[in-house]
Amino acid sequence: MKKQQTQPKDETSFGKWLIEMMILAILLFAGVQLIFHYVLAKDVVSGPSMETSFNDGDRLITYRLGKVKRGSVVVLDAPDEPETLYIKRVIGLPGDTIEAKNDTLYVNGQKTDEPYLSKYQTGQNFTEDFSLKSRLGVAKVPANSYFVMGDNRPVSKDSRRIGFIKKSAIKGIVRLRYWPLNKIQIYTN
Repeated sequence: MKKQQTQPKDETSFGKWLIEMMILAILLFAGVQLIFHYVLAKDVVSGPSMETSFNDGDRLITYRLGKVKRGSVVVLDAPDEPETLYIKRVIGLPGDTIEAKNDTLYVNGQKTDEPYLSKYQTGQNFTEDFSLKSRLGVAKVPANSYFVMGDNRPVSKDSRRIGFIKKSAIKGIVRLRYWPLNKIQIYTN
């Protein structure tokens, strides 16, 4: 009878498995890093300009490659404070006319529904009267620019004060609030 030779099969199998898992972990880590560098970003809300839609300390995921639409909530480079990001809602797209009268917003002459402001219904004017001409000296939003406003209009430093936002200043469109857990929400606009 022949004697069977025993090989240290368990040791080589475990070693091979361990190397494969380490390579997989490195690839996953590198993939996540690339996605969060080029496609997504994690941001934290700071300040009251978007209350009550977003509160101080809310944690967000923004999508860097999305198309900016009217109503999109965006994270942008602050034009008046280097190294600072603002979170605002896009009100006007290139070519739009914008005016507020008697607490009603008009975009291109049409009354614009703003359901995100319903929490502020107090019977007092929440958005002061203005037009692009009176605030910024032009009739329409320029090409490659946006007009943005915070939802908390009385305290927001937005396009009414800092001017139009260049397309290149927009860093991402808010797609997910993941913190606090009781306010997790996906945003599609």
